[in-house]
Amino acid sequence: MTTEQIAGVTVGTQANVYFDGKCVSHSLSLPDGTKKSVGVVLPASLSFNTGAPEIMECVAGSCEYRLAGSDAWLKCGPGDRFSIPANSSFDIRVDQAYHYICHFG
Repeated sequence: MTTEQIAGVTVGTQANVYFDGKCVSHSLSLPDGTKKSVGVVLPASLSFNTGAPEIMECVAGSCEYRLAGSDAWLKCGPGDRFSIPANSSFDIRVDQAYHYICHFG
């Protein structure tokens, strides 16, 4: 099931721009203190590091990802999610725009 709306949030108006604009997101804060970001990764092959654990939820488009320590590339499409542990990393390959929600926790 793909998240279509997130109600009752505070949105950071300053965009988070990474990799020369290949990844752009906005930070969200929920009333209970939960943090999320909503963004898009444009066609590219990128590597991300994590501080907190993350769950990446695809809302449109698709990607392939590889978690740190793995040789396997896995697919993620609309409604799919993948988890990344804290203090880790993942590689992502995108052929067409990958729209996502990143759930921090």
